[in-house]
Amino acid sequence: MTEDRSADTSGASEANRRAKVARLREEGINPYPHSFLPRDHAADILAAHDPAALEEGEHPEFRYRVMGRVTGKRGHGKIVFFDIRDVSGTIQAYARRDKLGEEAFARIEELDLADIVGVEGVLYVTKRGELAVSVETCTLLAPALKDPPDLFHGIKDPEVRYRQRELDLIANESSREIFKKRSDLTFAIREYMHGHGWVELETPILQRLTGGAAARPFVTHHNALDRDLFLRTATELYLKRAIVGGFEDVYEFGKFFRNEGMSPNHNPEFTMLEMFVGGADWNGVMEFVELLVASVVETVMGTTVIERDGVEIDFTAPWPRVVLRDELLRETGVDIYEASRDELAEVAGADAEENDDWAGLVDTLQGKLVEPKLIQPTFITVLPIDIWPLVKHHPDDPKVCEAFDGIVAGLEIVGGGTDINDPVEQRERFVGQRERQESGAEEDPHPTDLEFVRALEYGMPPASGCGLGIDRLLMLMTGSKTLRDVIIYPAMRELPGEQ
Repeated sequence: MTEDRSADTSGASEANRRAKVARLREEGINPYPHSFLPRDHAADILAAHDPAALEEGEHPEFRYRVMGRVTGKRGHGKIVFFDIRDVSGTIQAYARRDKLGEEAFARIEELDLADIVGVEGVLYVTKRGELAVSVETCTLLAPALKDPPDLFHGIKDPEVRYRQRELDLIANESSREIFKKRSDLTFAIREYMHGHGWVELETPILQRLTGGAAARPFVTHHNALDRDLFLRTATELYLKRAIVGGFEDVYEFGKFFRNEGMSPNHNPEFTMLEMFVGGADWNGVMEFVELLVASVVETVMGTTVIERDGVEIDFTAPWPRVVLRDELLRETGVDIYEASRDELAEVAGADAEENDDWAGLVDTLQGKLVEPKLIQPTFITVLPIDIWPLVKHHPDDPKVCEAFDGIVAGLEIVGGGTDINDPVEQRERFVGQRERQESGAEEDPHPTDLEFVRALEYGMPPASGCGLGIDRLLMLMTGSKTLRDVIIYPAMRELPGEQ
């Protein structure tokens, strides 16, 4: 709350701001002091006191030091109120000429919007019954040399918001809240995993071979080794090698890189939780991940129910499970197990690519006809085996396997299945994947990872895994429409003349 709710958005010109800094230096004042500790947070001060229970005026028994950005300033002759915003919130500062003296008060009067200051003083209750800090000292910690964005209305232009995220964070409280929730989400996931006895591992980001996902990798060159390396597209093969070594329930939480197109739902650099449940088949990992997601959504949001596009979405486990064959039969009248490649291409229409095989077309139809209709969290199960070369076959038909995709609001947030632990079968599946890639049905042929096959030859217990997209989950939780709203520095196309 503020003493005067009108916002001063006039600001000073950049020339005047720079002149102020030069003048301070000439007067022997360092406009960039080295520290301001200890300090208190605005939200903690506001939470600690009930202004209705306090008399108007100063309360010297409560002393505080606050550091933050000046977001509003109102002068009343011999009194100045200014708002200080830190990471936790905003609190008023109350400055009086007769208390500070002419020189110190003049320094406060010349503060510009967006300057960063450190204020020390005692608790003060205003005439309106609002809390403030009665200023005893005010130190300029970092002058803002440029006029700030509109601190009252915020920034609407997405180009500015995504390219200059610092301005978005300065101006838009909603953006700051999204990234606070992102921090809360990652903490809640780790807390849940460790509370259930899981071990977090760190596998290489620079990999000798790329594997674990059908995706085009980023390639870099290591000068000392004189060899090309790949930014990881997945962590799956390394985590399963750790299971061979004796671990059971393992996960990795980190950045993944796929050198592909961009869209509201895709960014070349993204965050994923990849996990493996030791001793479980696909049912076990589906049960674990639905409980994990429900728990962390409730922890962060205070409820398992969110609203998106006017519809309530409930993450409470268990999530329904549907079979892809049944869903496509309902949508198209075609039994994909009986249909030929050409029949499926006719159903797919313009979405069919020339080199698509049966598996690719089924995958296309899943994305086109099934996923958009699944609003509540749902697992689509029994998926084409050629799309999942690391997953065990399904007993119903050799063309499908024990794989699943988890869909919420038409968006895939998780995918996984029962992992192959037979090294002979895995080698054969790698060969089949290579042939499929070379046929053009799948892009970007990858070399067979013989080190992984060799690791399986030492014996890997049954395990099932999945990858959970953190950015997409946060999109749903916060009502965001694009990944760029939840990735603090998203990839952007270069502007003409940009360096």
